[in-house]
Amino acid sequence: MKIGVAQTRPVTGDIDSNIKNHISLIELAVSNGADIIVFPELSLTGYEPSLAKELAADTTDNRFEIFQQLSDTKQITIGVGVPTKSPNGIHITMVLFQPNRLRQTNSKMYLHADEEPFFISGNNLQGLIINNTPVALAICYEISIPEHSESAAKSGAQVYIASVAKTAGGVEKATKTLSDIARQYSMTVFMSNCVGMCEDGLCAGKSAVWNNKGELAAQLDDTGEGIIIFETETQDVMLRTV
Repeated sequence: MKIGVAQTRPVTGDIDSNIKNHISLIELAVSNGADIIVFPELSLTGYEPSLAKELAADTTDNRFEIFQQLSDTKQITIGVGVPTKSPNGIHITMVLFQPNRLRQTNSKMYLHADEEPFFISGNNLQGLIINNTPVALAICYEISIPEHSESAAKSGAQVYIASVAKTAGGVEKATKTLSDIARQYSMTVFMSNCVGMCEDGLCAGKSAVWNNKGELAAQLDDTGEGIIIFETETQDVMLRTV
C-alpha cells in the first residue's frame, strides 16, 4: 500500500482557498499512486483555536463533496482536518473520505490544556482498514499520551498516522516520540505537519515517515509544501514538493 502525508501552508480561516490547495496535493498524490493521503491537524482552517467556533462545520457540509468525488473517481482515501460541530461543543476532527463509502470522522480524544477552552473531547475512529491493512489515526497531542499508541497497537494497527500542527520545539519532541512508537510497536508511523503561521506561532513542517524499526525513512523540510508517499511493502519513498 502506498500511504501519503501532506505538508500544507493553510490560509487562516479561509476554507475555500484551503480546499483548492488540498485538491492540488490530492491530485499530486494520485499521480504518484497513493492509496491514501492524510492532511495536518485542522488543515482546512489552519490551527486557530480561538476561531474554531466561527469556522466549525458539519461533517456533511456540501463544500467537502469534492473530496468524496475525488475519492470515488480516483480510488483514494482522503483525510482532512476541520473543526466540527456537535450538540455539546466543537471537536478537532479528521473527516475521512473513502471510495464509495459514507464519510467517517476521527475526533481528538485527548486535548491539550490550552485547547480545552475551545474544544471538547471526541471519539477516535476504531477499526479502520485500508487495503486490508489496519490503520490507526492520531491528532497532535494524542501522540504524547502513551495509552493512545498502546491502544492502537493492541487493536492490531500496522500503521499509525499522526496529523499535527507543531512549531519547531514541538516538532523536535514529536519526531522522537513517533520514532519511539514505531520501534516499540513495530508500526510504520507517519507525521503530517503544516508550515506557516498559526495561533501558536510558526509551524515547522518536517512531515515524516518512520519504518517499523523506528528509523527515519523520509522527511520534508521546515518551510515548503509537498507530500511524502511510502510504499509499505517495498519501503520505497517518494517526496514531491510544490
